[in-house]
Amino acid sequence: MDWATQVINIVQASTVLLLSPLIAGISYRFKAWTESRSGPSIFQPYFDLAKYLRKETLLPDGSSRIFFVAPFLAFGAYLLISVVVPVITPYPIPFASTVDFLGGGLLFGLAGTVTLLAALDSGSNYATLGASRTVSFAAFAEPTLIIVFFAVAVITGTNNPYVTNNLLSSSTSAYLSPTHLLVTAAFFLLLLAETGKLPVESAGTMEFGMLEDGRIFEHSGRLLGVNRWNGWLKQFLLYSVFVNVFALPWGMSSDPTAAGTLFNIGLLIAKLLVLVGVIMFVEATVAKVRLFKIRDFLALSFSLAVLAVFAFAVLGVP
Repeated sequence: MDWATQVINIVQASTVLLLSPLIAGISYRFKAWTESRSGPSIFQPYFDLAKYLRKETLLPDGSSRIFFVAPFLAFGAYLLISVVVPVITPYPIPFASTVDFLGGGLLFGLAGTVTLLAALDSGSNYATLGASRTVSFAAFAEPTLIIVFFAVAVITGTNNPYVTNNLLSSSTSAYLSPTHLLVTAAFFLLLLAETGKLPVESAGTMEFGMLEDGRIFEHSGRLLGVNRWNGWLKQFLLYSVFVNVFALPWGMSSDPTAAGTLFNIGLLIAKLLVLVGVIMFVEATVAKVRLFKIRDFLALSFSLAVLAVFAFAVLGVP
């Protein structure tokens, strides 16, 4: 591995780490506008993160080492994902060959699992409630994710996200195929569920809507800061995969120079702003569903993913 590829690895990981709070802040600001509020600054997540990292960390009575190390294990998993998926390059960077779509999904699962273990280890009723609900809905989300990956493999003949990006950006027929359109719709619905967007989760700390916040209810100080950062990283990575691989795969520069990298970073931000705007439109126009209806929402996503594979089997084309 030469120095240029090492720099690209560092730049891509730094882009994910530094821009994930910004995209979260922009999302909060857009949501406030849809509710006729001025909203917080788009840089508020940075201020919150700095505040959390300065505060004292308190551990629940009876908790074990799992409670303390889980946020850092999840952070490490998201950091590894940041250098194996197409974020700012359409060409594989050195660590990209270590995992494919399925490997990335397993790393997301690892981060979620250790967070759930920490919630259970806290002994808190609220944290345990959030963890149990997350697990029950994951039973519907995980099969959808597997079918989405299978449909992607059908389109390209491989489970490599970089190959998928190159094929869809260069082939109009592959992009407009029923299989790709259906799997993109399925992944978008799954994206709403995995990032806690409406219509599948209540905002704030209302007991009946606590899923993501419920799992980290007992964390404080630096651990809470790392958990918040983990949530922003997860959202940023899922958004990046969606826009660069599924929805908007075009435009990325193959030039490995600084100019090409800066162009790709700017293009990524533009794509993410479009996606955030679409998601905020969904949040503002779709009525919030009751908690038990989340299963129906995920069932729709699963059905679209199955239809994507069925379309390939019937039509014989991606």
